[in-house]
Amino acid sequence: MHDLPTEWNALAALVFLLGLKHGFDADHLATIDGLTRFNARARRPWSRYCGALFSLGHGLVVIAIAIGVGLARARWEAPPWLESSGTWISVFFLTALGVLNVRAVLATPWHEIVAPVGMKGRLLGRLSRANHPALVAFVGALFALSFDTVSQTALFAVTATQFGGVPHALMLGLLFMLGMLVTDGVNGVWISRLIARADQLALIASRVMSLAVAGVSLLVAAFGVAKMTLPAIDAWSDGKDLAFGTIVVAVIASSFLLARTLAAQPLRPTTGGK
Repeated sequence: MHDLPTEWNALAALVFLLGLKHGFDADHLATIDGLTRFNARARRPWSRYCGALFSLGHGLVVIAIAIGVGLARARWEAPPWLESSGTWISVFFLTALGVLNVRAVLATPWHEIVAPVGMKGRLLGRLSRANHPALVAFVGALFALSFDTVSQTALFAVTATQFGGVPHALMLGLLFMLGMLVTDGVNGVWISRLIARADQLALIASRVMSLAVAGVSLLVAAFGVAKMTLPAIDAWSDGKDLAFGTIVVAVIASSFLLARTLAAQPLRPTTGGK
């Protein structure tokens, strides 16, 4: 998040796009996938809403951080290393998640649906089998307590205070959460549809989505490295955060819609004989 927009509407639009993009994070997808599958097997009627519950818990922590930064703005300045450290940490996780998800697609037998692979979800222990809506939201809240999320929130909250203080920081936190609610909520419903079927179109749909998320993760990581190491790329990209965010979200959303369309096709009846 380098040189955030200095115009309020552009900043608000960028933060909403960041929320949309954050909802497509492979760690989010993998954890929501696991929580949805676990609760669907137990026939809990709210299982399809695991994505929305997860993003709600995640977003509430983001809002709390944004308000805290807004309140402390008069006595605290974001240290210069915060942005660069957050970028390199994001690059590491995006690269690892991209590679892991490509590997998952290649390693999953063709007759099985590909489950997205995450890294943070492996640390959940018993919480990976959260069986109550409040616990699912709590898992989302725990995911927000990571350096990349905290640093990103702190940066846009500090920028927001230039427009009017805490209320503007709160507004950006709400927009970020709304973006996550859209993507994670739809993702949870989509996963529940895939679970209910395992025909060829569903198998293809899961691979389309996994490869799209992996590919975008690797491309964003590569672009992040280029910006940090090549001054010419950094200068060229200055002021284009909103455009880049729109492109990333559009690519992933298009892949998601394609996968969802495939998964929504009627089940093909099995026929015997010739």
